[in-house]
Amino acid sequence: MAFTHDAIEAGGTVPPATVKVWDPFVRLFHWTLLTLFVVAFVTGDEIEGVHIAAGYGIATLLALRLAWGVVGPHHARFSSFVRSPRDVLAYLRDVANLRAPRYLGHNPAGGAMIVALLAALIGTAVTGYMMTTDAYWGAKWVEKLHEALAHGTLVLASLHVLGVAASSLLHRENLVKAMWTGRKRSS
Repeated sequence: MAFTHDAIEAGGTVPPATVKVWDPFVRLFHWTLLTLFVVAFVTGDEIEGVHIAAGYGIATLLALRLAWGVVGPHHARFSSFVRSPRDVLAYLRDVANLRAPRYLGHNPAGGAMIVALLAALIGTAVTGYMMTTDAYWGAKWVEKLHEALAHGTLVLASLHVLGVAASSLLHRENLVKAMWTGRKRSS
């Protein structure tokens, strides 16, 4: 009996074309957060009840994601993707030189973007809540900070989309599809 297929491993199994990377919670968090942020951003002062409800939804998601970043599966944990600034800059240099290595989970720049987005969103949620309290009701500096953080989040999200597009092109893989399906090619 002769084996003619090079992809067959010991034990006679063919390796999977894709592997699970993003668990259902991370994927649901990602797309729900995007939806709620868009709702909160476009409603603003116009539809206050919807804006506040979306803000509380975002705050709840953030609390759950922070916990999941500690106890969730490997690729969801902060310890698997938060890198030093030196590592992030080295990775960005490699991207500029079109020789950045592919990561199964988040690359160093992606990890830094997650931290930046979480920080901006937490700041936005906290200042939004502050504006509903007696102590900060009508405080213009809180309102201005809230708006600045929301606009900063929009800028970060735009950079995130550009980074996803660049990484998808550089490594010839559809990262948006991976965030829907939870799967990426194994190599």
